[in-house]
Amino acid sequence: MERRTTEPRPGWQETVEEQGLIYPLTRYPDDSLRPYWDESAYYVFTLDEVEALEEVVEELHRMCLAAAGHIVSADRFADLGITDPRIARLVAEAWQRRAELPSVYGRFDLRYDGTGPAKLLEYNADTPTSLVEAASPQWFWMEDRFPGADQWNSLHERLVDAWRKQAALLPPGSPLYFAHSSADELGEDLMTVAYLKETAEQAGLDTDWISVEEIGWDRLSGRFVDNRLGFIRSIFKLYPWEWLTTDRFADHVLTTLDNGGGTGTTLWIEPAWKMLLSNKALLAILWELYPDHPNLLPAHLDGPRDLATTTGWVAKPLLGREGAGVTLHEPGSDPTPRTDPCCYQQLAPLPAFAGNHVVLGAWVVENESAGLGIRESSGLVTDEYARFLPHVIL
Repeated sequence: MERRTTEPRPGWQETVEEQGLIYPLTRYPDDSLRPYWDESAYYVFTLDEVEALEEVVEELHRMCLAAAGHIVSADRFADLGITDPRIARLVAEAWQRRAELPSVYGRFDLRYDGTGPAKLLEYNADTPTSLVEAASPQWFWMEDRFPGADQWNSLHERLVDAWRKQAALLPPGSPLYFAHSSADELGEDLMTVAYLKETAEQAGLDTDWISVEEIGWDRLSGRFVDNRLGFIRSIFKLYPWEWLTTDRFADHVLTTLDNGGGTGTTLWIEPAWKMLLSNKALLAILWELYPDHPNLLPAHLDGPRDLATTTGWVAKPLLGREGAGVTLHEPGSDPTPRTDPCCYQQLAPLPAFAGNHVVLGAWVVENESAGLGIRESSGLVTDEYARFLPHVIL
């Protein structure tokens, strides 16, 4: 693994926008615009490195599925902050019937510097983003800059194939809706949903658009409807399940949930069982089930324990995105647990390349490794100001 600098292509901004990345720049607090898509540098991997990382990702995915099964069988929903028995029941039902429910993708965030085993930082299994830039612009960048080279990137083909294979699980006779939030000012929601909609259409699915804010509730029929009063039988959303099950329409979501086999009237993608994997409590449960696994970091739910005096720790809210609420603690810091539910994970500072802290986003589609996206940040927490850099296998 190596970071190399290079000159960006002339007209790079317009190029990546045409390839689907509609926000290649990030606005900073001082109102300046700086590249989010950053091709002033790139990362190089060997084929052996990538093949080893692919094996790690697929093993981690299998371990996460086993941990999800453990949560359900041992009734550990409270550890995830799921205290509503109705939600727990529906998540458990979704898990038991997962073979009947479409499930598309997820992203592992890994700490890796090319010298030791990759370490799992977290699993974004419900609403992962940075998909478009990983699947499309970086592939075309490689073809421009390194024609004939390779990249850890089969995302597009695997997504199309996943939709094609899972089409039979969708309710017949109605389109698959793709929902974005109109409140997303950056356009990341829209961009990701638009790309996934495109891959579904290439698989032959009938699709339609809707924003989350436009989803209506028909009191007479007791169904969710679009803005033309058409019934919404199946819908892909970039809207977290923890919001979907607690906001104003939560009761309707829960009472109409199609959990496989046509038991309800609306099938949501990703399915409800993804709540088992998108929660940081998973990290602590993995450590319980697989102690000292080379690709895991020690993690606990009741406090930092011995991490307070040995390695230091990171406190992560059980639910959160873009680094929100994450705090870092050096050894010897006050070990008093936070008042909000957290996972306490060993402090493993992100590796720095030329002063840039890097995290690998390794994608799975269905159950197979599918690609890599790399983000850099100025600080140790990967936040909304992180930059995306392409990679190549040489």
